[in-house]
Amino acid sequence: MAERATLRVALAQMCSADTHAENIATVTDLAARAAGEGAELLCLPEVAGLMNRNAEVARTQVVASEDDPFLLACRDLAAAHGIWIHAGSTPVLGPDGRFLNHSAVIDATGAIRADYDKVHLFDVAIEGQAPIGESKRFAPGEAAVMLDTPWGPWGLSICYDLRFPYFYRRYGQEGATIIFIPSAFTVPTGQAHWEVLLRARAIETGAFVLAAAQAGHHADGRETWGHALAVDPWGKVLADLGRDAPGLAVLDLDLSRVQAARAQIPALKTGRDVPLRRV
Repeated sequence: MAERATLRVALAQMCSADTHAENIATVTDLAARAAGEGAELLCLPEVAGLMNRNAEVARTQVVASEDDPFLLACRDLAAAHGIWIHAGSTPVLGPDGRFLNHSAVIDATGAIRADYDKVHLFDVAIEGQAPIGESKRFAPGEAAVMLDTPWGPWGLSICYDLRFPYFYRRYGQEGATIIFIPSAFTVPTGQAHWEVLLRARAIETGAFVLAAAQAGHHADGRETWGHALAVDPWGKVLADLGRDAPGLAVLDLDLSRVQAARAQIPALKTGRDVPLRRV
């Protein structure tokens, strides 16, 4: 049960650069703007800390999570402004020599309250594009992560996790009030699937979905879809930051809407596991 009935959220859209320093400068501005508008939580997108597909250069930039300059900067900003920061994600060194697509939730004192490593990796072959194999450079995380906060339990995920509904059903069953899906969606998949999947995950779980996003043309040559979204437990889009430009939307979440949605449609309680009969 949430101790606090409302939460003012600042939802960010970024066009992340290929150096930590440039992205830290961007987030420094975003944190100041969020705090200035009374936000209690700033949400950042996937690869907010570093977006560099040059493997050789990235290998010289990426360090262990405890030494990561972007995460350290986010901790300092959270403490300086007295706000929580969901740091989106940033690459850090993993135990097998590959990177981890790593997320952290930082409280208003600058303490890391939870860490999450992206479980489902983006190994796809989109028609008309070269195959994308995230697992060549990144190792998968091993667990879903949920943390207790004054606003109720929060569930953590990153981007491609979005396509695995059972992953989110567990968060809903465990009472998550908010589920984070920071992302850097490609343009073809964003056009086709982004909004409908986010709304589906909110409806299925009866939770708020906060999906900070990357947008535009990046220094490393990639283009991302944008449309950072906030979705309520009934599937209503509360904020959409559009296609191309970085930005920030500040909105107030009424957390009573979580229980209201689940009371009306108790699908999290009434689902049945049944055998498949194939004929």
